[in-house]
Amino acid sequence: MADEVILLGYWPSTFGVRTRIALEEKDIKFGYREQDLFNKSALLLEMNPVHKKIPVLIHNGKPVCESLIQVEYIDETWAGKNPLLPSDPYQRAQAKFWGDFIDKMVPGVVRLMWGAKGEEQEAGKKEFVEMLKTVESELGDKTYFGGEAFGYVDIALIGYYCWFDAFEKYGNFSIKAECPKIIAWAKRCMKRDSVAKSLPDSEKVTELVPELKKKMGIE
Repeated sequence: MADEVILLGYWPSTFGVRTRIALEEKDIKFGYREQDLFNKSALLLEMNPVHKKIPVLIHNGKPVCESLIQVEYIDETWAGKNPLLPSDPYQRAQAKFWGDFIDKMVPGVVRLMWGAKGEEQEAGKKEFVEMLKTVESELGDKTYFGGEAFGYVDIALIGYYCWFDAFEKYGNFSIKAECPKIIAWAKRCMKRDSVAKSLPDSEKVTELVPELKKKMGIE
């Protein structure tokens, strides 16, 4: 019997993009169900009763939650094609460290984008830029974070790329000026079918921000 794979997501989500890319890299056919985060579906609440968040990967009726856990699950379940995590235990641990570090950029992004003003917004911007520069140092002059192989850390970070224009607009700064190697890396990633198919248009994301702020009650 063929695997049934369903992804519950929200189109501009940096996290949902990760799972989509991993599935595309493995050439796994999946059904996609868009979710309204302001009116959560019964299926989402059933499949992720703890956090009640997207993305949720449903494999043969069983839910897997949290995007980086999903990427690892996909890599282990469909191990035959395009490995996403290194087989070497130390390199694998390092990749997971950087995936976790990238997730820790979220609080700075939240302060940069969602409601913070003045000094608090500047602090959020500074925190985000400093962490992105740290990630850029890890990238160095490599093609991808894993060297020549696109993988786990690339997937962890690339979802932010479609939000860079919005960050720049609302934070009044240039990511290219701050982290040019990250922009060059992102453009390389965008040449991959899995990424190009999965990332939403950055202009549409930026246009969505005022609507999201209104729904969240943010001036």
